[in-house]
Amino acid sequence: MALDGIRDPGNMGTLIRIADWFGVDQLIVSEDSADIFNPKVVQATMGSIFRTNVYYKDLTRYLAESKVPVYGALLNGMPLGSFPIPVPMTEGIILIGNESIGISPALLPFITQAVKIPQFGQAESLNAAVAAAVLLGHLKIPSYRQ
Repeated sequence: MALDGIRDPGNMGTLIRIADWFGVDQLIVSEDSADIFNPKVVQATMGSIFRTNVYYKDLTRYLAESKVPVYGALLNGMPLGSFPIPVPMTEGIILIGNESIGISPALLPFITQAVKIPQFGQAESLNAAVAAAVLLGHLKIPSYRQ
Protein backbone atom coordinates (compact mmCIF):
# COMPACT_ATOMS: atom_id res chain seq x y z
CA MET A 1 0.00 0.00 0.00
CA ALA A 2 1.21 3.51 -0.75
CA LEU A 3 0.10 6.59 1.17
CA ASP A 4 0.16 10.03 -0.42
CA GLY A 5 0.29 13.04 1.89
CA ILE A 6 -1.34 11.49 4.97
CA ARG A 7 -0.77 14.28 7.47
CA ASP A 8 -3.07 13.41 10.36
CA PRO A 9 -1.15 11.32 12.93
CA GLY A 10 -4.28 9.43 13.97
CA ASN A 11 -4.99 8.45 10.37
CA MET A 12 -1.38 7.41 9.82
CA GLY A 13 -1.42 5.18 12.88
CA THR A 14 -4.75 3.67 11.94
CA LEU A 15 -3.52 3.02 8.39
CA ILE A 16 -0.50 1.15 9.78
CA ARG A 17 -2.83 -0.91 11.98
CA ILE A 18 -5.14 -1.66 9.03
CA ALA A 19 -2.16 -2.72 6.91
CA ASP A 20 -1.10 -5.11 9.67
CA TRP A 21 -4.64 -6.52 9.96
CA PHE A 22 -4.80 -7.31 6.25
CA GLY A 23 -1.28 -8.73 6.05
CA VAL A 24 0.28 -5.82 4.19
CA ASP A 25 3.86 -6.07 5.36
CA GLN A 26 5.14 -2.80 3.94
CA LEU A 27 3.82 0.71 3.48
CA ILE A 28 5.39 3.17 1.08
CA VAL A 29 4.70 6.66 2.37
CA SER A 30 5.23 10.03 0.69
CA GLU A 31 7.84 12.21 2.30
CA ASP A 32 5.26 14.85 3.27
CA SER A 33 3.24 12.41 5.40
CA ALA A 34 3.05 12.31 9.20
CA ASP A 35 6.11 11.04 11.07
CA ILE A 36 5.55 7.45 12.19
CA PHE A 37 7.41 8.17 15.43
CA ASN A 38 4.94 10.87 16.44
CA PRO A 39 3.43 9.64 19.75
CA LYS A 40 -0.12 9.90 18.33
CA VAL A 41 0.87 7.69 15.38
CA VAL A 42 2.52 5.11 17.63
CA GLN A 43 -0.50 5.03 19.96
CA ALA A 44 -2.98 4.65 17.08
CA THR A 45 -1.07 1.65 15.68
CA MET A 46 -1.80 -0.35 18.84
CA GLY A 47 1.50 -2.20 18.35
CA SER A 48 1.23 -2.72 14.60
CA ILE A 49 4.13 -0.33 14.07
CA PHE A 50 6.43 -3.17 15.19
CA ARG A 51 5.05 -5.59 12.55
CA THR A 52 4.77 -3.31 9.52
CA ASN A 53 7.69 -1.89 7.56
CA VAL A 54 7.17 1.77 6.67
CA TYR A 55 9.38 3.43 4.06
CA TYR A 56 9.33 7.14 3.22
CA LYS A 57 9.95 7.56 -0.50
CA ASP A 58 9.39 9.87 -3.42
CA LEU A 59 6.12 8.30 -4.62
CA THR A 60 6.47 9.65 -8.15
CA ARG A 61 9.77 7.83 -8.60
CA TYR A 62 8.59 4.73 -6.72
CA LEU A 63 5.42 4.31 -8.79
CA ALA A 64 7.25 5.06 -12.05
CA GLU A 65 9.62 2.17 -11.33
CA SER A 66 6.91 -0.20 -10.08
CA LYS A 67 6.05 -3.22 -12.22
CA VAL A 68 2.80 -4.15 -10.46
CA PRO A 69 -0.77 -2.83 -10.85
CA VAL A 70 -1.61 0.35 -8.95
CA TYR A 71 -5.17 0.60 -7.61
CA GLY A 72 -5.89 4.28 -6.93
CA ALA A 73 -8.76 5.36 -4.68
CA LEU A 74 -10.54 8.03 -6.74
CA LEU A 75 -14.06 9.42 -6.75
CA ASN A 76 -14.29 8.87 -10.52
CA GLY A 77 -12.98 5.29 -10.43
CA MET A 78 -14.71 2.03 -11.25
CA PRO A 79 -17.00 0.94 -8.41
CA LEU A 80 -15.70 -1.94 -6.32
CA GLY A 81 -17.26 -5.13 -7.61
CA SER A 82 -17.45 -3.97 -11.23
CA PHE A 83 -14.00 -5.13 -12.35
CA PRO A 84 -12.20 -8.48 -12.08
CA ILE A 85 -9.78 -9.06 -9.22
CA PRO A 86 -6.97 -11.57 -9.73
CA VAL A 87 -7.38 -14.41 -7.23
CA PRO A 88 -5.25 -14.89 -5.35
CA MET A 89 -4.21 -11.28 -5.35
CA THR A 90 -0.50 -11.59 -4.69
CA GLU A 91 0.80 -8.26 -5.93
CA GLY A 92 -0.28 -4.71 -6.47
CA ILE A 93 -0.27 -1.34 -4.78
CA ILE A 94 -3.31 0.34 -3.26
CA LEU A 95 -2.74 4.09 -3.42
CA ILE A 96 -4.53 6.17 -0.79
CA GLY A 97 -4.52 9.95 -1.04
CA ASN A 98 -4.50 12.88 1.33
CA GLU A 99 -7.43 13.27 3.71
CA SER A 100 -8.78 16.42 2.06
CA ILE A 101 -7.36 16.63 -1.48
CA GLY A 102 -6.98 12.99 -2.45
CA ILE A 103 -4.21 11.61 -4.64
CA SER A 104 -1.70 14.15 -5.96
CA PRO A 105 -2.17 14.98 -9.66
CA ALA A 106 1.47 13.97 -10.32
CA LEU A 107 0.65 10.38 -9.27
CA LEU A 108 -2.50 9.93 -11.37
CA PRO A 109 -0.67 8.71 -14.52
CA PHE A 110 0.70 5.72 -12.59
CA ILE A 111 -2.73 4.36 -11.63
CA THR A 112 -3.60 1.26 -13.65
CA GLN A 113 -7.07 0.81 -12.11
CA ALA A 114 -8.96 3.72 -10.55
CA VAL A 115 -11.41 2.39 -7.98
CA LYS A 116 -14.13 3.93 -5.87
CA ILE A 117 -16.21 2.79 -2.97
CA PRO A 118 -19.88 3.00 -3.93
CA GLN A 119 -21.81 5.51 -1.85
CA PHE A 120 -25.24 4.63 -0.53
CA GLY A 121 -25.87 7.41 1.98
CA GLN A 122 -25.35 11.14 2.21
CA ALA A 123 -21.92 11.42 3.91
CA GLU A 124 -19.57 13.76 2.06
CA SER A 125 -16.60 11.42 2.25
CA LEU A 126 -14.76 8.66 4.10
CA ASN A 127 -11.51 9.32 5.88
CA ALA A 128 -8.36 7.81 4.41
CA ALA A 129 -8.14 4.99 6.94
CA VAL A 130 -11.75 3.90 6.48
CA ALA A 131 -11.37 3.96 2.69
CA ALA A 132 -8.18 1.88 2.93
CA ALA A 133 -9.91 -0.71 5.11
CA VAL A 134 -12.84 -1.04 2.69
CA LEU A 135 -10.52 -1.33 -0.33
CA LEU A 136 -8.18 -3.83 1.31
CA GLY A 137 -11.11 -5.91 2.48
CA HIS A 138 -12.63 -5.98 -0.98
CA LEU A 139 -9.36 -6.82 -2.71
CA LYS A 140 -8.02 -9.33 -0.16
CA ILE A 141 -11.12 -11.27 0.94
CA PRO A 142 -11.59 -13.14 -2.38
CA SER A 143 -8.07 -14.54 -1.90
CA TYR A 144 -9.01 -15.67 1.63
CA ARG A 145 -11.93 -17.69 0.25
CA GLN A 146 -9.67 -19.71 -2.06
